[in-house]
Amino acid sequence: MCATCGCGPTDHHHSHDHGHSQGIEQNTGKKIITVEQDILQENNLLAQRNRGFFEGRNILSLNLVSSPGSGKTTLLERTLTDLKGQLEFAVIEGDQQTANDADRIHATGTKVTQINTGKGCHLDAHMVLHAVQGMKLKPDSVLFIENVGNLVCPAMFDLGESERVVVISVTEGDDKPLKYPDMFHSSTICIINKIDLLPYVNFKVEKAKEYARKINPNLEIIELSCTSGEGLETWYDWLKSKVLLPV
Repeated sequence: MCATCGCGPTDHHHSHDHGHSQGIEQNTGKKIITVEQDILQENNLLAQRNRGFFEGRNILSLNLVSSPGSGKTTLLERTLTDLKGQLEFAVIEGDQQTANDADRIHATGTKVTQINTGKGCHLDAHMVLHAVQGMKLKPDSVLFIENVGNLVCPAMFDLGESERVVVISVTEGDDKPLKYPDMFHSSTICIINKIDLLPYVNFKVEKAKEYARKINPNLEIIELSCTSGEGLETWYDWLKSKVLLPV
């Protein structure tokens, strides 16, 4: 079992050779010192490889993270449809099982690759590297990586992304940033989704923003609804501002 996230040893692609080195002296009165190598070292090296590839081809890569049901896939569908013809897109879909979300993305006419993690609770850099090798991504494009729905383990795994986008919805608690600080601390932007439902739920937007900025003062926050379309232009403007198109 992986010590970082509890994934089973055969259901996961990151290395489980954790490099334990122990000095064991029993009944001698000597102190036992245990040295453990950084178990994320291999992932981070592969993430740097991914990042170099993306930067070399001027590919904007965005790691979308959230709890299950926050609306990541719907946000992607709206974005890919509304900006079709303006930007070149590709998508990596991460789920434990099924290709349901990949089918939804494919219906927009966008190139998509599905990664099923089995019992694994997040994507890692090796999975992304393997997916990218078969995608033939175009230079000057945008790659969305929709991570497995989970606000814990994905926070620890750098995929080589340019930006990390955390999505929460108003159907969740407004204290999510305080409960899952690592994710909000490591993200560039926070999207508060489903604001059309605010009249029907007990979610305080200003309180959620206060908590998020307490964790990460530099976090950008966009409020939007994929149903009504409110706030989507702000998201699109942010996205376009991050794309460095050739002169």
